[in-house]
Amino acid sequence: MLLTGTVVSDSETVLQDGAVVVSGDRIEAVGSRAELESQYADHEHQSYDVLLPGLVGGHIHSVQSLGRGIADDTELLDWLFDYILPMEASLTAEEMEVAAKLGYLEMIESGTTTCIDHLSVAHADRAFEAAGEIGIRGVLGKVLMDQRSPDGLLEDTQAALDESERLIQQYHGAYNDRIRYAVTPRFAVSCSEACLRGVRELVDKYDGVRIHTHASENQSEIETVKEDTGMRNIHWLDEVGLTGEDVVLAHCVWTDESEREVLAETGTHVTHCPSSNMKLASGIAPIWDYRDRGINVAIGNDGPPCNNTLDAFTEMRQASLLQKVDQLDPTVTPAAEIFEMATRNGAKAAGFEELGAIREGWRADIVGLDTDLTRATPLHDVLSHLVFAAHGDDVRFTMVDGNVLMEQGEVTTIDADAVRSQASTMGLEMDLEDARKSAQEQKP
Repeated sequence: MLLTGTVVSDSETVLQDGAVVVSGDRIEAVGSRAELESQYADHEHQSYDVLLPGLVGGHIHSVQSLGRGIADDTELLDWLFDYILPMEASLTAEEMEVAAKLGYLEMIESGTTTCIDHLSVAHADRAFEAAGEIGIRGVLGKVLMDQRSPDGLLEDTQAALDESERLIQQYHGAYNDRIRYAVTPRFAVSCSEACLRGVRELVDKYDGVRIHTHASENQSEIETVKEDTGMRNIHWLDEVGLTGEDVVLAHCVWTDESEREVLAETGTHVTHCPSSNMKLASGIAPIWDYRDRGINVAIGNDGPPCNNTLDAFTEMRQASLLQKVDQLDPTVTPAAEIFEMATRNGAKAAGFEELGAIREGWRADIVGLDTDLTRATPLHDVLSHLVFAAHGDDVRFTMVDGNVLMEQGEVTTIDADAVRSQASTMGLEMDLEDARKSAQEQKP
């Protein structure tokens, strides 16, 4: 396939009248439109205003999609124990599958081609199958919770680890290595020391498996972990083996100097979720400091009940503006740096090589945007537009692994209307009262 338009290869390279040739699951050529149109005249040809590497959602909760809008204006632990855990505990296998499909559908429609997805305790298979069917690239993981957890989510420690290993053996590297596994303890508050140490032991048995968890999102969370362990959160995670180049920590809003040194020294990845952190009033993550220390920072939306969108373009804008106002410095987190966080840095966090840029020989994950919009006029700087003005609904084309998932704004791999209809019915019929009572009994 021959794709033409303004090609944003990466944060430093823009071809104003460019073209990309895709062969199989790889990018065969990148260059000038005139040259490649002549050389590849026999290829199927599509044109879009802007072509860019698919965005990477560095921390997502696809299966929370049925809870969009149910938990506004709440603090993190109230949000979690009063609304989100009860919702997850109540979901049937079919509801979990539809929720995952809805999340993946929203990402594909808005330009996210890869996600690091924090699922739930039960029915993880259904999300893996949904990701396989719809065609998104992802690092997915079943959630582990063996303490302070409500009925329906609380598991025996070894049973949770055994189920994780079964899923690794079944899905890690599946779908032409498009789907990989991350062992996913929810956070230190709901996981025992035996569980966390077991996670490290399990991950070390398999090449390419990641660890994905939440850390230091909220001050109440940190206080709870300190009461349990005598340590601050990052130090505790380091003690039990949950730092390193195979670890992705979401949020990291409240870290001190010594914890930041640990993150930098161990090569641990951090995912910044600015909209979620603002909505839950958790605080402002010190992303400018992490970047100065060489810590790899990705960007994530978190889940629909605390955002309420999976639009990665919105998250890029928020990530940059929030750091500028926090530091009272308009020069921090410029557009190029933010774009890198949403593409190449996210790919690094996910563990995918040759992903996050449009380069010859790299994986063919490509997004096409429309700029025939009042909001895009005049278009002085395409990177500025992508970070500060573009919206997910500007996306018209989405390709993953050389497969076209959306063309001219229409998803090709799944019946989007049917998914939305099912999700609407299921979401409006949820009854959380019994599950809420059980969850509230476990609230720290």
